[in-house]
Amino acid sequence: QEAEDDKKPLFIVALSFVYFSKALIGTYMKSSITQIERRFELSSSHVGLVDGSFEMGNLLFIAVVSHFGAKLHRPRLIAAGCSLMAVGAFLTGMIHFFMGRYTYDTVIQGFQNDSVNIAACADPEKTLACVGDSGSYMWIYVFMGNALRGIGETPVTPLGISYIDDFAKAENSPFYIACLQTITLLGPIFGFLLGSYCAKLYVDIGYVDMESLTITPRDARWVGAWWMGFLVSSALLLMSSIPFWFLPRSLAKQEEDADRPSPAGEASEQADDAVVNSHNFKLSEVAKGFFPSLKRLLGTPAYFLLLCGSILKFNSIMGLFTFKAKYMEQQFGQSASRANFLIGKNILSCNRGCSCSAEEWDPVCSDSGITYVSPCMAGCLSSSGHGKNTVFHNCSCVSSSFPPGNSTSVRLGQCPHAKDCSSSFTSYMVISVLSSLVDSLGVTPGYMVIIRCISPELKPLALGIQTLATRTLGGIPAPVYFGALIDLTCLKWSVKRCGGRGACRIYDSNMYRIIFLGLITCLTGSSYFFIIAVIVLLRRQFKKPQQETETPQPKASNDIELKTSNPIECEANNPKTPTQPHNIKAGGLSSIDTQEEMQLPEIPDGDGVCSSAQR
Repeated sequence: QEAEDDKKPLFIVALSFVYFSKALIGTYMKSSITQIERRFELSSSHVGLVDGSFEMGNLLFIAVVSHFGAKLHRPRLIAAGCSLMAVGAFLTGMIHFFMGRYTYDTVIQGFQNDSVNIAACADPEKTLACVGDSGSYMWIYVFMGNALRGIGETPVTPLGISYIDDFAKAENSPFYIACLQTITLLGPIFGFLLGSYCAKLYVDIGYVDMESLTITPRDARWVGAWWMGFLVSSALLLMSSIPFWFLPRSLAKQEEDADRPSPAGEASEQADDAVVNSHNFKLSEVAKGFFPSLKRLLGTPAYFLLLCGSILKFNSIMGLFTFKAKYMEQQFGQSASRANFLIGKNILSCNRGCSCSAEEWDPVCSDSGITYVSPCMAGCLSSSGHGKNTVFHNCSCVSSSFPPGNSTSVRLGQCPHAKDCSSSFTSYMVISVLSSLVDSLGVTPGYMVIIRCISPELKPLALGIQTLATRTLGGIPAPVYFGALIDLTCLKWSVKRCGGRGACRIYDSNMYRIIFLGLITCLTGSSYFFIIAVIVLLRRQFKKPQQETETPQPKASNDIELKTSNPIECEANNPKTPTQPHNIKAGGLSSIDTQEEMQLPEIPDGDGVCSSAQR
């Protein structure tokens, strides 16, 4: 018994570590969206589809696992899921080693060792032949790895929560679930920290000379070591699966420990259950019980309303966390509005003789704070320095825009963001933390409402259907339509080597902010209407039992009077029945009459109403 009692906190700790690990890799995937988008030359809507593959893999098995998993060994199913998540994360990270080295377009490529007279304003010459890029379709493996991770996470939440609720006391379940959610909140923190660290490291670190790079992490062409975090997360997920292989199929209820059977009897009972399951576990028979259970579940008003609110809220959460890192980068990491960024779609008189290509992207910054798409667009004639320290001189567009005496030189790279962006970023983070805190307060009550407003045998199915619905109607479409709307704010697209649109280089920050925050606000506000409806419904349900207990019981005596008011009819149907007067009082039958009625013999009769009246 002591050994089994020790396994209860072990399960809580092990499941908490699983929640932490899956939250970490999920957040890391969100923080690496920009890096994956640039590495594979994808649009925001396209990379949203890749991110949604996790939900696609999850929904394929969530209903089956939730319904059938309760009849199988739940800890081992969780262990298998963790192992599958580790395989998916490992596959995603290993793709980097099969893609070759990352290359980016720059006008000074091949001149890094020169210090003067780089011809920035010259006829563009294609130095790279149009050959098929070996990594153009490698994003499919990221899609597959993310889908495997989604399949592996399927049994964790429904089976883990139901397993806890089965062995825990009713008053202890909220505490255990709150512990899980608290540990889960640490996962995004470390996930974003890991994503920030890997984003500062160059994607081919260890294989290239970092001094020869002409771009910095602030450049839109920079790709960080996105693959590194997936390998780290894979190791964590594999470690988290180990304890579940050694946990029993079920644990005794906490208040029933004194009546728990002996270990030998329990083992034989589990063996009998396994034999019964092996003979009776037929898909057709179980499917017959699945659809009635689903009908009962969706017919519960509180559960259905809470499900609708969860779907809308999950849409906003998925859109927020998928593109939050990109939003912060565009809003606070650089000045990217139309006012201070010269796209150069129209040829200016100052660079008319340079034959500048509209496909070039090698931004330079002037002392006035204006970023030019390329040195050619700035009309520069010469340069000095090498690598990140390259400076271009005699830029005709800079001199024509400002009075004489100002510098006509530009330096490589985009202009830094404005100084007031730091204070705005602080305000944004404070509001973001407070809103996340408020949202997290409703997670545990939401779980408790779900598992308390339905029958106990429907708990795994209820949690599974909730996960299925939110992932299907929120997790899959949200990143796609969020990304499609964000693509509408793009000001400059990259061009692939053989033609075609690549990743977006710069966005209109004002339109980005309006679309991104406006969509999140609409979805979140709509979800609150359903939550309020659930609260009103539950309050009405709790008031009914209180009113019934407070009212007196004359209704019961009236019922008795109705049943015994026609003794003649009963006598006609049963002539052998003795007709004794019933002394009906305001408070009900007297004690003597009640005893006499209880002593009457049972008379078999086909008329149920009459026989019940006689009794």
